[in-house]
Amino acid sequence: MTQPSLGTPAEAIAYLRTPDAIRERARAVWRRVENGESPHFALDYDGIEAAVRATLAVMRERFPDPRAVPFHARWRHFEAGGRDRWRPLAQRLPAGMPREERARRRFDLAIVSVLLDAGAGPDWRYRELASGQTLARSEGLAVASLDMFAAGAFSAHRGDPLRADAEALMRLEELALVAGFQVAAHNPLVGLDGRTRLLRRLGDAVLARPDLFGGRDPRPGHLFDHLASQVSGQTLPAPAILAALLEAFTPIWPSRLDIAGQSLGDVWRHPAAAARDLTDGLVPFHKLSQWLAYSLVEPLEEAGIAVTDLDSLTGLPEYRNGGLFIDSGALRVKRRDILERAWTPGDEVIVEWRAMTVLLLDQVAQHVRAHLGLDAATLPLAKVLEGGTWLAGRRLASQSRIAGTPPITIDSDGTVF
Repeated sequence: MTQPSLGTPAEAIAYLRTPDAIRERARAVWRRVENGESPHFALDYDGIEAAVRATLAVMRERFPDPRAVPFHARWRHFEAGGRDRWRPLAQRLPAGMPREERARRRFDLAIVSVLLDAGAGPDWRYRELASGQTLARSEGLAVASLDMFAAGAFSAHRGDPLRADAEALMRLEELALVAGFQVAAHNPLVGLDGRTRLLRRLGDAVLARPDLFGGRDPRPGHLFDHLASQVSGQTLPAPAILAALLEAFTPIWPSRLDIAGQSLGDVWRHPAAAARDLTDGLVPFHKLSQWLAYSLVEPLEEAGIAVTDLDSLTGLPEYRNGGLFIDSGALRVKRRDILERAWTPGDEVIVEWRAMTVLLLDQVAQHVRAHLGLDAATLPLAKVLEGGTWLAGRRLASQSRIAGTPPITIDSDGTVF
């Protein structure tokens, strides 16, 4: 695809918010690595096949019929330990509630929970009182946030707990997350302060955009109505979900890079991404926003809206998917210090790792489909991730390191990983 003319800040920002931009900038990084010009990584095609085999192994174990693989979404984490936690919550909703309002409630939950889903750190655990299960990392964060939602922690209406409102989010105290996530000296959660600020800014963003979130009773779930207004023939293309999320929520991210004073969100610098315009050197990922886009598919479909063009979205460049490619040997690390020290999300080595992960996930998906004799319509990337690459990355990590930590350590502020 030829990059469009990006002569104005608005055009540059719009381009960087597209899945096409993510893949195009990732390809520029890929060429650098493939040509042996990277000081950080080298490609090993035998390792790519090893990543495919690892993905197929966990997929066949979990889903004997690959057509039964569900979407990679926050809803899978709500099912951790084999318990469907959304169903009993849904049964608490009033009988006869319109399906549109049910979708808004699911949007409320998914949006808040996904925004809280950025690396918990290796030492944090959540003990679920209802089941006695102890959960860590993404599953623990999901169940903790769902329990807070069930208790009305994000609702401004005492008699109506199963919702999230701008008013309640704006006044959220860090102590609420401390209690909800069972944080203590012996149970530390990475980026707690960043998560609190993020939810407060979510409340601010919801209140500031009545065109997206409603002038009366503003809440994240009203984004469903904005998306429903774009439906044609009962279908909605997946890139429209991502575009709406980036339009709605980019202001909530910490200020990093900007164009004309407008924050770019999950966008970083890498020297391979050269351009003769305002996007020079910029590589977008929008990991949490795409994770959220995937997580809104099921509420939309339950409301009668079919989501199309799912494979336009990219795989999620986070440490489990990225770790799959290092631990399988697809990406060979050129220097030991990459594995021995901690890095920030903006460091070149991390940006490069994430860019390579985006395109390697595309390759794995193609190979997995070929092995299974399926096409992208039957097994879209969102199902390969769930089937899938994410768990394969986790399993290889557990085989390679104590406590299953990622191969590369990242200092997270709770808003990226």
